[in-house]
This record gives sequence, C-alpha cells and structure tokens, in this order.
Amino acid sequence: MALDPRTPVIVGVGQQLQRVDDPLAALAPVPFIAEAIRVAATDAGLNAVPNVDSVRVVSFLSWRYRDPARFIAEELGITTRETVATTMGGNSTQSLINATSLEIQNGDVDLVILCGGETSRTRKRARAASIDLPWPVVPEDVKPSRIMGEDLVMNHEYELSRRIVAPIQVYPMFETALRAAAGRGIDEHNAHLGRLWSGFSKVAAGNPYAWIRKEMTPEEIITTGPRNRMIGLPYTKVMNSNNDVDQSAAIIMCSVATAERLGVSRDKWVFPVAGTDCHEHKYISERMTFAETPAVKLGGRLALELGETSIDEIDIVDLYSCFPSAVQLGAMSLGLGVDRQLTRTGGLSFAGGPWNNYVMHAVATVVGELRQRTNEKALVWGNGGYATKHAFGVYSTTPPTHGFRHAYPQAEVDAMPRRTVIDVGASAGAATIEAYTVMHDRDGNPERSIASCLRADGTRAWGISEDRDTASGMCEGEWVGRAVSLDDAGTLLI
Repeated sequence: MALDPRTPVIVGVGQQLQRVDDPLAALAPVPFIAEAIRVAATDAGLNAVPNVDSVRVVSFLSWRYRDPARFIAEELGITTRETVATTMGGNSTQSLINATSLEIQNGDVDLVILCGGETSRTRKRARAASIDLPWPVVPEDVKPSRIMGEDLVMNHEYELSRRIVAPIQVYPMFETALRAAAGRGIDEHNAHLGRLWSGFSKVAAGNPYAWIRKEMTPEEIITTGPRNRMIGLPYTKVMNSNNDVDQSAAIIMCSVATAERLGVSRDKWVFPVAGTDCHEHKYISERMTFAETPAVKLGGRLALELGETSIDEIDIVDLYSCFPSAVQLGAMSLGLGVDRQLTRTGGLSFAGGPWNNYVMHAVATVVGELRQRTNEKALVWGNGGYATKHAFGVYSTTPPTHGFRHAYPQAEVDAMPRRTVIDVGASAGAATIEAYTVMHDRDGNPERSIASCLRADGTRAWGISEDRDTASGMCEGEWVGRAVSLDDAGTLLI
C-alpha cells in the first residue's frame, strides 16, 4: 500500500545542555535553542536548517522574548511563514506534536520546527552574583502569529485563599492519598518510593543529555541530609522536579512528501501514529479523589485504541515524572506496573526539568530508541499543572494504517462526578483527612501543614496550620483517615 504523502513524520531531533559557571559566558535562551535546532537538522541529514512554514516554541520562563520564534528564526538565518508560542504546561510538547501532525496531514503546513529550552541555572547564578545579563529587551507589542494550546486557570479561589498554589505542595498530597489507597505503612511506602526513584536515577546515569548522571540507592533517595532536605512530606529534595538546569531541545516534523524532497533517509523517519489531549477537573478541590486520574485513564486508552495497539504491545514508555506521585498515577491509570522502565531519560529530578519543555527531551530520546529498535512502539505522556492537563502520543517507525488519528474526549471527562468544596467559614467542624503534606523550611524543619479534609456530607474543606508543633506532630505516623476539626478560620486542629 502506497504511503499517503501527507502523512506526518519526525525526521530530526536535537538536545543540548550547558554547564557554564560564568553567566556572561553562557548562551542566552534563543541562541541556546538554536543550537538544538542545528543538531536536529544534522540528525536529519540536512546540510543546514531549512526555511520552514512554522517555528513553534514551547513557552519558556528564562527570558521574555514575547515572540521567541521570530528571534530563533533570525538567529538561524531562516524564513518562516508564521511564529508560534504555546500556553504553559508540561503537556505542551506532546500537545504541539499532536496539533502539528493534524495540520501536516490536512495540508496546512509541510515543514515545521518545534523547539524549546530554559537557561534557569544561568539566570539563577546571574541573580546571585548581581549580574545584569546583556540579553535583549523586547517591546511589549511584539507578539507571535498565534498561540497554540489550552490555557487553564487551575487554582480555585479557595485554594488561593489558603496559599495552596505550588506543585511542591500538591503532588506530596497526591502521594499520601496513594499511600493510603495502597494500604502501605509509612516505612514500607518510603522504601517503595526509594526503589522507584533509584530506578529513574539509574536511567539518567546512562543518558548523555541528563543533568544529573549519578545513580542513587533507594536509601540515598529517602534519607534526609544537608544535600537532600525534606521539602514537602514525604518528598526529599531529589524527589522533586529539578528546574535548575540549562537545557534545550528541538524536533523537525514534515510530511512524507517533504521528507522525500529533502532527501531524509528512511531510517530516520519516526511516525506520530495517534494522540489525545484532555484534562482532569481543572481544580484539585473538585476532584473526587487524589488517588486516581480518570482523564489519564480515558485519554491513554483512546490514544492506544486510535493507534490500533494496546498497552501490552507498547515497548517503550516515557511517563511524565515531575514527582513520584505523577508517575504512579499515570502508570496505574494506563495499566502499567511500576516495576517497568517508565522513563527513557531519567525523569525531571535527574535528567532535568526545564519547566514546560521536558517532554521534548523525552520524545527526542524515544525517537532515537525507535530508530534502533524498529518494529517497536512507544507511548509518551505529558502532564501539566497538578496532574491536570494531559497529552498522549503513540509513536512507531511503521507508518499508521489510517494516517495520524487524534481525539479530544473532554466532554466525557467533564461529565464525570466532582466534589463540592466548602469555603473557610462554612468548613468549621469535624472532618477526616484524605490527603496532606507538611512543608519544611530551608533548614529542613517542619513549618506548615496542609490537609484536604472530607466532611460527613462528602464535601471537601481545606485545613491549614501554621503552628510548628502541629507540623512536627503530623510528620509522625499516618494522618490519612484521622478525625480532625477545623475552626472558623479554616485552621486545622489536631
């Protein structure tokens, strides 16, 4: 059967990292990302970066270019018909690949560069040394041709009022809910986390593009110390996403017809076979439980069905891995055991977490593996927010039978049950803790307790305590399932 010339295909990938101690000697984000694009062009067997229909940048935080694709195209000396930036979220790369695949297949574009990166480490070092970086100041009226992606407000007003606003607060709460659901004791579950993350560090140790290439033992993962303080119980520092990195990546996508015109060798081609995008109930306050991700289950199942495969037939997996709870939620929803290799890079703690762009590194790594392991299939999951926004991609060196296929099953997710959350004053009274964490200060001392509590009528209330004795007390033993009280100010009383 002849291959449809409009079939989308990935032909080149590139990754870069820089460890330059002098901030003034380090590359700024645009030239740094441009380097990854040049590597991707070389990977595709091209003599130079070609002119393209679109340069699409996963939005980054290291510098405000406003329309970074424009500056990247100028840096490369290429022309582009349009410039694109994404919305924020770790799902952005996979969502961008899904959307680009559809547009290539529909004939809207032929040749596209996807790219992104961060120079967070350089920025941090510059601030610490009071160095003004000579990077361009861009006028506010500079804008990309369009924005791609789904932008969600993910914090409920009651969460904002309780200062529950950061992933380092929320993912540990998912972890305590998972621990209780699994019926594990504290020590047993900590050992489980140590084994899981030790396995991720082992993968990173063998990844030439990983930021931390040191295998850690399970004991090193879970043991606190000067270089591994507790951040949000039960997560030590190395269980958190590592955003203090300088990393960039790029992907070149085109139609089969364009790949042939450019002379890209067939053994370089990797096909996006199918993809899905969806999100959980956007507020964690309204989710039925913190121990399940029904949108992952639905979105993942549909991606596999559209790819005419099953999870048992998937050979290569990369799950979003900002925190251990994300990996476990994803694996459980997809029907994967945590004894499988669930990362191809080493994950965001060890390979590196360049904010929204980790998945581009994951896809670049997966593409390389698929080229070496022909006839195998891969599944990539990207996650944004608080296990909120999800994007899935199925990949293969074998072209899809029916072209690239995509689904957006959001209406079905939105129809799923949700909880009612109660405001501070109305939440006073008895409740039961369903999930919690204790935030620690920079010296590793417990300082603030956060608990999601269920009332007798099934509604959810947030309990907060700034009392250090309460925080210390909640670091001992299991608190999920314990009866507590909330006062009129929403203070957690134990």
